[in-house]
Amino acid sequence: MSTLLIQDPVFLDHAVPVGHPERPDRLRAIEKALSAPAFADLVRAGAPAAATPDRLAMAHAASYVGEIRAALPDQGTIQIEADTYLCPQSFDVAARAAAASCLAVDEVMSGRVANAFCAIRPPGHHAESDHPMGFCLFNNAVIAARQAQRSHGAERIAIVDWDVHHGNGTQAAFYTEPRVLFCSVHEWPHYPGSGFFPECGEGAGEGFTVNVPLPAGADDADYASVFDVVFDPIVRQYKPQAILVSAGQDIHLDDPLGDMRVTEAGFARMALRCVRLAQELCGGRLAFVLEGGYDRAATARSVEAVLRTILDETAPPVSGGTVKAAAAVARAREVQAVYWEV
Repeated sequence: MSTLLIQDPVFLDHAVPVGHPERPDRLRAIEKALSAPAFADLVRAGAPAAATPDRLAMAHAASYVGEIRAALPDQGTIQIEADTYLCPQSFDVAARAAAASCLAVDEVMSGRVANAFCAIRPPGHHAESDHPMGFCLFNNAVIAARQAQRSHGAERIAIVDWDVHHGNGTQAAFYTEPRVLFCSVHEWPHYPGSGFFPECGEGAGEGFTVNVPLPAGADDADYASVFDVVFDPIVRQYKPQAILVSAGQDIHLDDPLGDMRVTEAGFARMALRCVRLAQELCGGRLAFVLEGGYDRAATARSVEAVLRTILDETAPPVSGGTVKAAAAVARAREVQAVYWEV
C-alpha cells in the first residue's frame, strides 16, 4: 500500500524575521530532497482548505483561536511570544497545517494509504490550549489525534514525540486522558523545561504520559535504547488503533538548537520501529507530522531517511551509546514500571 506525502508551497507563506530558525527554507530543502527518483512512488497531496474554527477548537479554546486571527498584522511580522511571530498569512498557513494533519489521519484511518508524512510548518507541539509557544500556533498532533477520535471512533491513540524539545502542549492536552498515550524523548535540561520523569499523567490519565529526558550528547544507540526498553513494550501493551509521530529533526548532530548527536541512521531506526509497531498493532495506521529541525541540510537528510525507511522498511545498524543516557533510560524504566511491564 502507498505512502502519502503532504506538502504545499502555502507553508512557505508564514513569514518570520530574518535569521529566525523556523524559516521557510526548512521546507524548501525537504522538497528538494524528496524530488529524487527514489520517492517517485509517493502519493503526493497539497494542503487542504484551512481548518475551521470548530476543528481548531479540538485543541484550543475558541477565544484563543479568535485572538490569533485578530492579532494578525496588516504587513510585516509581529512578535506575540518570546520566539513566536505572526505575519498577515500566518493564521491561514497554520490552520492549513492543522488541516493537513487531519487529512493524513483521514487517509490512514480509512485505509486509502498505508501511512503518511506531513511536511508542514509552523510546527505545533508547544502550542497549548490558550497560548502560543516555541514557534507554534496550533497543535497539529493534538488536532490529528482528536480527528482520529471524533471522525473515526479511535479509542486509543499513541503519540511518539522525538523532537529535541519536550512537547509540552501535547502533554497538557492529554494529561488527564487515557485515550491517548503520549511518549516523549527529549533533551534535558532544555526548553521548555517540562517533561521530567515523574510527569506521568493525572487522574484517569495517570500512567499514559511517558517521558524520557536524555542528557545532551545522546546518540543513535541511545535513542534506539529508548525505543527498545521503554516505548516499544509500553506501546505494545497499550495496543493503539493508530500511531502519530511528532517528528522533530532537531536531534540531528548538526542542528543549532539542540545538543544531541543523532544521525540519519538513528532517524531511520526510530522510523522503522514505528512502522513495525503500527503494522503489528494497528493495521499499519501511522502518520508523521513535522515539528522542529533547523539546519536545512540536516533536516532534509533526516526526513529523507525517514521516508526511505517507510518505503523500504529497512534501516542501517546504529552504534554508540553513552553512560549518562543509559542511566536516564534506566530511570525512565523504573518510573514506568509502576504502570507497565517494562
